[in-house]
Amino acid sequence: MSKLNISKYLANLFLWALCITWIIPVIFGISTSFRTQSEIVQSGFRLFPAEWRLENYVTILGNTSTAPIMRWLFNSVFIASLHTFLVIVVISLTGYGYARMKFKGRDTLFFTLLGISFFPGVVNIIPSYKIIDIFGWVNTSWAMIIPGLAGMGNIFLVRQFLKGIPHELDESARVDGAGDFRIYASIILPLIKPVLIVCGLFSFVGSWNDFLWPVIVYTDVDKMPITAGLLLLQDIYGNYRMIGQLMGSAIIAIIPTLLLFAFAQKYFIQSINLNSGIKG
Repeated sequence: MSKLNISKYLANLFLWALCITWIIPVIFGISTSFRTQSEIVQSGFRLFPAEWRLENYVTILGNTSTAPIMRWLFNSVFIASLHTFLVIVVISLTGYGYARMKFKGRDTLFFTLLGISFFPGVVNIIPSYKIIDIFGWVNTSWAMIIPGLAGMGNIFLVRQFLKGIPHELDESARVDGAGDFRIYASIILPLIKPVLIVCGLFSFVGSWNDFLWPVIVYTDVDKMPITAGLLLLQDIYGNYRMIGQLMGSAIIAIIPTLLLFAFAQKYFIQSINLNSGIKG
């Protein structure tokens, strides 16, 4: 057996071991949400329930007063979708400006902001909350949608991707009388679609999974996203008699992101190569 085959075999073995390590807890969590309470408290380990039951989900979906989980799910879908759309608009325009437009101090400004972005986000929580409070956005969707639109990590990816697209395309368009916005909309935007897909996926998942910030800015139960709602569920279902309901709520919360990656996997794999731009 050649060294190449041995390396390939070991790599596959490692990936399978890693996959099993990650997927078993997920399978156990899903199966727990279908167990009866008596089976949950029994000693011993059983990966699948003896009998699949839907009582936990009936209880979860039937609670529309203290724990309206479907309302929380809708709130999260709305917030994450609008946030992702605005992120794509902002970072595409900003990345175009930093990569294509020439102005004094452009690179200095970019790298200064990029350096500031390396500070932990937790240091901005208090000033960010003050700003949100001044605008009157506490307990509104805007408190989750607006912050983070101009993430420097995403702008950096777009800027680097644009550097792989030859400037001759811009110059040809200018000769034909096109301005900056026409060049951006008609030429640049279609070419940077791969990197925008990557940034959009990460932005959606990041907004969906954000936990600390929504817990701070939301106190109205009906307006909470799903992550803040899950914390509230720990008080409602977080005792030994309601483990199945709590686990079922967590499973419902991850369904949209699983569906997103299931349908967008092809585009994600194609666009993860940031060198796929046109080369001069």
